[in-house]
Amino acid sequence: MAKTQKTKTAKMADADKKYYDLLMRARDEITGRMQVRLEGALNSDNLDKRGVTTHMADVSSDSARNEFELQLLSKDGDVLKMIEHALERLAEGEYGYCMDCDQRIAEARLEYRPYAMYCTACKSIREKNNGRNPHAE
Repeated sequence: MAKTQKTKTAKMADADKKYYDLLMRARDEITGRMQVRLEGALNSDNLDKRGVTTHMADVSSDSARNEFELQLLSKDGDVLKMIEHALERLAEGEYGYCMDCDQRIAEARLEYRPYAMYCTACKSIREKNNGRNPHAE
């Protein structure tokens, strides 16, 4: 751990340190998964082995699999952005509050998904409203 990180975590309250650790673990998991997906999507080993006798369906299947891996990689990138945003909110003292209604997000939700930006009520409403803020109107 870098010296500045040690200093940061030493100054944090116990609850903040807990969530900081959860966010860092989630970030490590996502970046590791992204690396595996990237390697899988860009792996050309099978292309080299196929030669010209490969059936078109095999080529199509490999292409679809690579496209799927890239889509998952994009979703992982979105989660990584949410984790970084949560780390910023933690540093600013705004972590753990719903970005729609400003109510405290349940501890169980934050333990399960430490990068959650919305309480379950607002998240549920957003899902029904195609992602729109329920309090914006």
